[in-house]
Amino acid sequence: QVQLVESGGGLVQAGGSLRLSCAASGRTFSSYAMGWFRQAPGKGRELVAGISWRGGNTYYTASVKGRFTISRDNAKNTVYLQMNNLKPEDTAVYYCAAANTNVVHTTWMQYDYWGQGTQVTVAA
Repeated sequence: QVQLVESGGGLVQAGGSLRLSCAASGRTFSSYAMGWFRQAPGKGRELVAGISWRGGNTYYTASVKGRFTISRDNAKNTVYLQMNNLKPEDTAVYYCAAANTNVVHTTWMQYDYWGQGTQVTVAA
């Protein structure tokens, strides 16, 4: 089992920044590819960013490229999502997820463990 706990969400004005953190406990964190998903009201869950075991491979959905950065610190069992130049359309619940593979999968069904989510609200 892997337990994931997100933090860092909140309310921010458009153009502002937030950094989300996801602390993992349980099995070997470095054996999991990690992803940040988000889900806005009435919409499906989408992968925002993903990162492989040692951070060599990353993925970003088109709408966040150049604004968001995913990183991980395996020594601290933590993955981060730095979000800059936030827009109202970034408003959603953000979830951290772990997949027992080195491949950064883009669909939520391929992730094995999930955090409880953290709300990000961007005011216009």
